[in-house]
Amino acid sequence: MPTPNDAALEFLLTRRSRPAKTLTDPVPGPDDVQTLLRAAARSPDHGKLEPWRFMVLEAPALQRMALEAEQRGKSLGLDPDKNAKNAKMFADAQLSVAVISSPKPSEKIPQIEQTLSAGAVCLALLNAALAAGWGANWLSGWTSTDRAFLKEVLGLAPHEFVAGYIHLGTETSAPPERPRPDIDAITTWVRA
Repeated sequence: MPTPNDAALEFLLTRRSRPAKTLTDPVPGPDDVQTLLRAAARSPDHGKLEPWRFMVLEAPALQRMALEAEQRGKSLGLDPDKNAKNAKMFADAQLSVAVISSPKPSEKIPQIEQTLSAGAVCLALLNAALAAGWGANWLSGWTSTDRAFLKEVLGLAPHEFVAGYIHLGTETSAPPERPRPDIDAITTWVRA
């Protein structure tokens, strides 16, 4: 019989992202961020390719990104309300970590597995921040995949994209619980 880690299991069963709009100062300092990144980097990574990397975005960079996102959104003809909301995602943040999906050439590890690894890193970073007592939220949106924004604003290579922007800070209010999936409705047991 395995020895359970009841505290860890309870954390996972009750974890809840904090809405980004409720996060404020103080934010994790450099040493705290390094610890969170170390935890996130322990995610599954078949072939040890490290098909992801981190970009820590501090408040001045996020303010610049908000302006760039608003301008790019206008040039794309995005709905003005949606465009403003997306720019606000950056403008209101004090600290965010962009998890960059950066697949590596590999004959053994398909690109989809490398992309899934980047997603696992996002969740691990989110959970590490929550476990450390910080508020955290995983965001994405069109700025995660728009080639012009990624190249001009973040300097990403053509094969890279943002798997997630993980906003970090101090939560100002506990989020309410939300409906969770009906596990029986989405689970198939295969016994033979």
